[in-house]
Amino acid sequence: MLYHLSVLFQSYWGPLRLLQSHALLLTLGALFAALAIAVFLPRLWDLLPKDRGKAICGPDGMKSQGKPTGAGYYVTLLTLPVILLFVPLGVWDFASLAALYAAMLFGYLDDKAAVPWGELKKGLLDAVVSIAIAFFIAKGHGTLIWLPFFKGMWLVPLWLYVPLAAFLLWFTMNATNCSDGVDGLAGTLTLVALAVLAALLYVVIGYKPVANYFLIPCNPEAAKWAILAMTVAGGFGGYLWFNAEPSRILMGDAGSRFLGILVGALVLVTGNPFLIIALSPIVLINGGGGLVKLVILRVAKKVGFEIGDDAAIRKIRFPLHDHCKKNLKWSNAQVLMRFTLMQIVVMSVLLVVLVKVR
Repeated sequence: MLYHLSVLFQSYWGPLRLLQSHALLLTLGALFAALAIAVFLPRLWDLLPKDRGKAICGPDGMKSQGKPTGAGYYVTLLTLPVILLFVPLGVWDFASLAALYAAMLFGYLDDKAAVPWGELKKGLLDAVVSIAIAFFIAKGHGTLIWLPFFKGMWLVPLWLYVPLAAFLLWFTMNATNCSDGVDGLAGTLTLVALAVLAALLYVVIGYKPVANYFLIPCNPEAAKWAILAMTVAGGFGGYLWFNAEPSRILMGDAGSRFLGILVGALVLVTGNPFLIIALSPIVLINGGGGLVKLVILRVAKKVGFEIGDDAAIRKIRFPLHDHCKKNLKWSNAQVLMRFTLMQIVVMSVLLVVLVKVR
């Protein structure tokens, strides 16, 4: 909103031109979102449903019992006015944003339900939202993509782009949701990804000289997605202040699903879907590994192949942070610190390989 107002009224007061600076909007968006959460979230979290704990996880699983959960609902709602104020959104962007908030709302309603939703219901709703976001990002037509290791660009028709992009969104959202089991883990890992994505979208994808240097298609609209990324990062940074161990409040499905599908959407905006491997490596392994394991075990059972208890796939617990805590005896603090360090190191290496080596 501020961007468009500055264009209209800059002739009346010259300094309003500053509000056309994406760098300034990016910084202010992150700052105001963090302040909004820090000020208002403590006043609202008593209205949230209480976590019931997970007895199946033993004493550790019951530590969350009684804490307010579903904080992602208020964090995203409090961040929304900041997004509308600082991010110069178009019609297709508004549609994408609405679908992102629909994913958050489904997670919140699941958190709030007396009986958790079944896998089929959640999976179908996730699929609908993912397809919608993929369609809105493509703006209803074919999309240019670029790939690691190959020069050039490829036009992917809409009928092929939407299902493939929707699968990426669905998988990233559910992998992030599965990673939300240690205080601050999913939020911190995603915060790192959002910050790097903002830099990538603003400095590389959205800036023609740099994009040309890397031989990748320039997306002039990437900068506004960078503002969105940093605004949301600021909001969830404010939330992590209260979620640091021992946490006072939990993000719940509302927050983890929103963050997961947002990272997937931002990766699609870069034009290279394979960057999700570089930007969310630990999340994909930690949470996504469990989804892959589940599929393998179910398919094996369907075809009549029995996987024994001594098989490696059964010995490794998922989400992987559970394996580290129970089998390797890591504390929650060790899991958070070591997973974050691995995310930063692996991300740095993979970004160089997937962006530069072409």
